[in-house]
Amino acid sequence: MARVRLDHITQQFGKTVAVQGVTFEVPDGEFWVMVGPSGCGKSTLLRTIAGLAPVTAGDLFIGDRCVNNVPARQRDVAMVFQNYALYPHMTVAQNLSFGLRMRGVPPAEQAEQVRQVAKSLSIGHLLDRKPRQLSGGQQQRVALGRAIARRPQVFLLDEPLSNLDAQLRDDTRAELKQLHQRFGITTLYVTHDQVEAMTLSDRIVMLDQGQVQQIGTPDDLYRQPANQRVATFIGNPPMGILAASFDGQGFRVNGHAIAPPAPTSEPPTLVVNQVVNLGIRPEHITPAFEDEPALPFVVEVVEPLGRETLIRGVVPAHRDCDMPQPLSCFVLPRLRPTPGDRLRLRLDPNHLLMFDPGSGQRLP
Repeated sequence: MARVRLDHITQQFGKTVAVQGVTFEVPDGEFWVMVGPSGCGKSTLLRTIAGLAPVTAGDLFIGDRCVNNVPARQRDVAMVFQNYALYPHMTVAQNLSFGLRMRGVPPAEQAEQVRQVAKSLSIGHLLDRKPRQLSGGQQQRVALGRAIARRPQVFLLDEPLSNLDAQLRDDTRAELKQLHQRFGITTLYVTHDQVEAMTLSDRIVMLDQGQVQQIGTPDDLYRQPANQRVATFIGNPPMGILAASFDGQGFRVNGHAIAPPAPTSEPPTLVVNQVVNLGIRPEHITPAFEDEPALPFVVEVVEPLGRETLIRGVVPAHRDCDMPQPLSCFVLPRLRPTPGDRLRLRLDPNHLLMFDPGSGQRLP
């Protein structure tokens, strides 16, 4: 096992900069996930680490060795692709042992390692089958097993669960976590699925337009996003963002007063009528009591989820210069709202965040 360190890595194709100045270090044995919208550079970065794309600028280390000019086959990394990339003419056993054969591992040792990996992935009964005889989930397990059998220093996974149905994706995600706990291989995982990122990772690297937006634990990115881009990408449904003006004591959203954000150790200096963007998660919005500050809300969409109901709607315009502002929240099923209903909502001041409208950066 080994750490992975990226020092100002840039990846450029012609005039297109796919990754720009990315710096971070994955400690030995940790599971890190890279997330971001399509085209943000996360898969390009993973392929660069694997040696499938050259480094344009910066330095890439696996362990203490700079691998900028080291061929992929000599980096001691194993990669699992979205499309599995199994050899169709080989049996499962042959696919699992392929990397071991290429490294000259004795046949008896190959057989034992294949047996152990197949047992850990519950595919021992499939060893004589060809890939075309397997389901998508079984093929995914074989692809994972082939990578694990090599006992690489670093494990790279590029959206490995995206071709699975929802239930199988959930099951395989849990298995991946158990496998990492068992083998402790340094892992970098690329996904656009926030649930995978939040449940699998020790730390998340959020990318956008080829640049790192934030690195932290799943809880860090969810509760203390560095900027508005992170706030609205992490979480499903995403954090609600409301344009608000400071009236000297608190904030007004479309003319309606709301409780100000809870004070911090270093409160920002705001001037009267200054506009900020307020961010709040749907679970921190509740129906208001009659005697407390509240926002009017018009229900547009109702999504029953079993133990709770997600409602989407807007804070209506108050004056000609206002615009309706979208917002989502959860309510108990017994409330049974319907489209067109008008509610009064309370925003928990202890969970309100402030963002600069220009830069998008979170204010203290």
